[in-house]
Amino acid sequence: MLLRPRQKLFVERSIAALDTHRNTLGVAPTASGKTIMLSAVAGALIGERDAKACVLAHRDELTDQNRTKFARVNPAITTSVIDAAEKSWNGQVAFAMAPTLARPANLDAMPALDLLVIDEAHHAVAQSYRRIIDRATQRNPDVRIFGVTATPNRGDKKGLREVFDNVADQIRIGELIASGHLVPPRTFVIDVGVQDELRSVHKSVADFDMNEVAGIMDRAPITEEVIRHWMEKAGERQTVVFCSTVAHAAHVTDAFQAAGVPAALIHGDLTPELRRALLTSYARGSIRVVVNVAVLTEGWDHPPTSCVVLLRPSSFKSTMIQMVGRGLRTVNPEEHPGIAKTDCVILDFGTSSLIHGSLEQDVDLDGRELAGDAPTKTCPQCSAVVPAAVTECPLCGHVWESMAAGERAQPLGDFLMTEIDLLKRSSFEWVDLHGDGAALVANGFTAWAGVFFLNGRWYAVGGAQKQRPRLLSVGEEMVGLAAADDWLNTNESDESAHKTRSWLRQPATERQLAYLPPECRLDFSLTRYRASALLTFRFNRSAIRSLVFGAAEAALAAAA
Repeated sequence: MLLRPRQKLFVERSIAALDTHRNTLGVAPTASGKTIMLSAVAGALIGERDAKACVLAHRDELTDQNRTKFARVNPAITTSVIDAAEKSWNGQVAFAMAPTLARPANLDAMPALDLLVIDEAHHAVAQSYRRIIDRATQRNPDVRIFGVTATPNRGDKKGLREVFDNVADQIRIGELIASGHLVPPRTFVIDVGVQDELRSVHKSVADFDMNEVAGIMDRAPITEEVIRHWMEKAGERQTVVFCSTVAHAAHVTDAFQAAGVPAALIHGDLTPELRRALLTSYARGSIRVVVNVAVLTEGWDHPPTSCVVLLRPSSFKSTMIQMVGRGLRTVNPEEHPGIAKTDCVILDFGTSSLIHGSLEQDVDLDGRELAGDAPTKTCPQCSAVVPAAVTECPLCGHVWESMAAGERAQPLGDFLMTEIDLLKRSSFEWVDLHGDGAALVANGFTAWAGVFFLNGRWYAVGGAQKQRPRLLSVGEEMVGLAAADDWLNTNESDESAHKTRSWLRQPATERQLAYLPPECRLDFSLTRYRASALLTFRFNRSAIRSLVFGAAEAALAAAA
């Protein structure tokens, strides 16, 4: 398995920091391949010697996911599990549930560790984690401690410096949007006449006073405006709504249902069985809107979700990032046929976007969460940079009239990175089959991938030995290229990649030319690699056409 270039850099920086400091924190958001990277770091540090490691997580599903992906990255390293059902240190790397391992009897059985990896490392300062860290340090003062998290700044403002004294690397959300691994947010900050009231709400150590917020937001006229704006901007999209209190969420759910929109309410007092049933109905599409109170902020994803509605402010940027992040994942068309996702609509009826400014979060190990710069926009007449909230330029008097009264559209996050050219950064050579940029194919030893343009959309297709070709992505070109490149990275190794290899430039063989059209014999610049790409397309053309045209028809049917 290959890592993306940015993942390789993250791994290299993490290993260097661990060598220097013996502890480090890596920050990597959703879709960065966090588990793949922590697996690569662990494999590099213990794979060549008789060493012992433990990977901590706080939920069963994370433990299972981490162990499965670790095996793909490090197939020769043995693993075992420490959880409620099994407590085995037989593997070179043990995958442990933190609440289970933190119990005294289980800590007593923990051997000396050379490496302790903490997934979701913002939990590392919790008492249960500290017991594990302290015991690991007692058993081996030279143990290395590696943490990875998407949200390093905790809501309780407790810093992580007592565990990590440095940050090895941070992959930013803007990088993943630019590379096609997340969809961009399209944000509307909508003032329904309560922003001044929301700014005066009292704060506690945890967050804004949500009962006070509900007193402002939980009013029928405001909820009616929420439904109206949602229908205008996201009426066909699967949506997650974040409310202030259970009563507020119940009223919003009732309003959606009264408007004929299938909606469900999720809150902390539901039984696990009922919650799972409602989320399953949402995943199947029979529920279009799921309304919740502080339940779906972390640890839940349904990639087809392409609208997030914020009906509560957030005093912490990390909470806002988690809420908005529920809608930024790309869609696997095999899992969700007929769905083409190109962006995520964010409807912010509160003040979070105005307070925090962007989705990017600077790390502060001391716990002081830094607010983002206030959002700005540029006047089209005089080029003055002014606050995004203004409707009239204070310098030249230009009036923004493109939006309805009380409404502003802005990107939630000023992503400064330019579009990443995956064709240049890929480890694989991408062949433009017809010279018009509409059909690109890359080959490995055991797998191939292609990206094809049809009727305004890009379709990524991947194939491998003993596997039928499959649809990888439908939507924007960058998302398709990212999905195709990841397919090759997953199925190939260093031996089969790297477009600088000399054999890629060798002339096409007679055997290849025998299967290609006669005019190819007259192309004396035809390389062995380009010939293999042409043959891949030729041999798989029927399957590719079936997948692409089938997906196009499914998208049309879904939109009808």
